Amino acid sequence: MQRSTKKFTILGIDPGTRITGYGLIQTDSRRHEPLDFGGIYPPTKMDLNLRYLHIFNGIETLLEKYAPDAVAVETQFMYKNAQSALKLGMARGVALLAATRRGIPVFEYAPKKAKLAVVGNGGASKIQVQKMIQLLLHLKELPEPEDAADALALAICHANQIESQHV
Repeated sequence: MQRSTKKFTILGIDPGTRITGYGLIQTDSRRHEPLDFGGIYPPTKMDLNLRYLHIFNGIETLLEKYAPDAVAVETQFMYKNAQSALKLGMARGVALLAATRRGIPVFEYAPKKAKLAVVGNGGASKIQVQKMIQLLLHLKELPEPEDAADALALAICHANQIESQHV
């Protein structure tokens, strides 16, 4: 059976109210090419509702510029602080809304699954993820911020899912 050589563009999003990390890759499911990565930084002094709008607008800009085939978003994990969990959930919802509004399929992955996909260890540290992303994507420097490395890991995690569906 011959493998498809179709290239997919995947946007990974690591939502947060201080920094929302993003990472875009183009992949044929075997090789991944980085297109863009970084962070969306809503001003910390801004009202929370305006920070969510800032995140939404930043994601909208990325969706408009790159027209990804899929969006991979980090699922929320439990926090001891319910208020933090709620704020993170809202940032996540903003990402889901932006993609869904454009009809782009959204896939959700737990942080452990994304780490496992790139490092081989679901409990990997932030620096381990950064170093492995640097290696896998042939980057000259560590991807910054850390949240961008996490977002790239989510995109690679989804690319691996695409590959497993074609085997």
